[in-house]
Amino acid sequence: MTRRVKRLAPAAVALTTLIGVAGCGGESAELEAQQLEQSRRTDVPFTSCDDAKCTGDLDGAAYEIRMPDTWNGTLLIYSHGYRQAEPSPPDFDPVDTTPTPASTEEVGQALLDEGYALAGSAFKTNGWDVLDGVEAGEALHQYFVDEIAKPDRTYVWGDSLGGLITQTLAEKHPDWVSGAAPLCGVLAGGNLNLDLALDVAYAVKTLIYPDLKLTGFASHDEAVENWEGAFDAITEAGGDTKKGVPSILLVAALVDAPTQTRTYDGADIESQVRARAESILTALGYGTYGRYEIEQRVGGNPSGNEDVDYSARVGEDEQALIESVSPGATRDLLASVQNGERVTADPAAREKFDTMGNPTGNLQDPTLTLHTKADPLVLAQNETVFRDRVETSKTRDADLFQLYVLPPTSYSEDTGAPYGAGHCNFTTEQRVGTIQMLDAWVRDGRVPGSASIATYFPDDESVSNTYEPSDWPAEDGGA
Repeated sequence: MTRRVKRLAPAAVALTTLIGVAGCGGESAELEAQQLEQSRRTDVPFTSCDDAKCTGDLDGAAYEIRMPDTWNGTLLIYSHGYRQAEPSPPDFDPVDTTPTPASTEEVGQALLDEGYALAGSAFKTNGWDVLDGVEAGEALHQYFVDEIAKPDRTYVWGDSLGGLITQTLAEKHPDWVSGAAPLCGVLAGGNLNLDLALDVAYAVKTLIYPDLKLTGFASHDEAVENWEGAFDAITEAGGDTKKGVPSILLVAALVDAPTQTRTYDGADIESQVRARAESILTALGYGTYGRYEIEQRVGGNPSGNEDVDYSARVGEDEQALIESVSPGATRDLLASVQNGERVTADPAAREKFDTMGNPTGNLQDPTLTLHTKADPLVLAQNETVFRDRVETSKTRDADLFQLYVLPPTSYSEDTGAPYGAGHCNFTTEQRVGTIQMLDAWVRDGRVPGSASIATYFPDDESVSNTYEPSDWPAEDGGA
């Protein structure tokens, strides 16, 4: 694999440094930036980073910067994942507005020990705050340049919704982004993912909980009440093998919900049913109180399912599983879903939501993605959509490398999956290894491959670049 980029090889950087750069203006500045990106400096000077300078507020968003004792010239800007706009199920935790310079304290310390500078912030609002997250990343980068130092290179990275923010930043700012690492990212964009949440809610309403409201919630509290009602109904359905369990399996089949979650390993039929029920309830969070917050932002319902052929989404293996629980159930359940009362999207709301995070795949810099194989919230198929967009763009497809973390085949409910199953369930070593691999790609031109995996994920057979998720569950987008 070769990278179709305009970067200089390390030897060329040294040569041009010795003989000088011909030309002027933009060409000279671009060449200087390329030289800095590939610099091997390990002790870059920076302004002292005390509490007064490295913590504070930028345009309504709290930020935090952490500097290593000896800086390698690389700035990592981290974008956190989705945060509830109001306390929500299952725990109703208080709203979080704290800055986050890394995914965990352990990950942050490991990166600091290797010489990276860390920066991250909260956003002005919570909820589907992609645009606020992009603004926060832009402001944080400029503040770092003005107050701390000019980085040799800047990598953007983030989890979940933060992965979508990461990719949006990378596509918007090739002028200062040197590389991107969206982790478990919503890389198919908002509309496709919210469409699937509607599919789940619609099927639950049709088969399990007729009182479920699908759109137009009057308040956050009403949306939460709908989720709680669905929770009770799905829990009860789990004890009914004649219709309830087949209904759960069918709803999951319509959106290709994984057979494993962080809690359930899917090793037997009971575990698979529990995993799918958990996946459905996870999706319903976005289909109820998550949808309410989004609809307030865009002024209406952006999702519809008028033309969806749900019967085409149930594969032979999925149908066989349903039939093994309740022979003859699939046909009647599918007929009910096909003939249910459909939902129509508000075109203006859908168009507006599309502006709130929808990667084009027009890569400008090395991009390394990481996703768990069994993600019940942000399906791994997001990576399939993103890969297809990158290939369609026909610009820099060689700048994309996709990694997946495969879960163990079995684990207990008490301990849960150590990695690979669950949303953004990565080990510290997997997160740090991703940044190390990206850094080697940018600074040394080491294009990732099997050798890189062995280097940066030693003795970790769960990390794979050969696993391929299936196609998106609804190629027509659900509307």
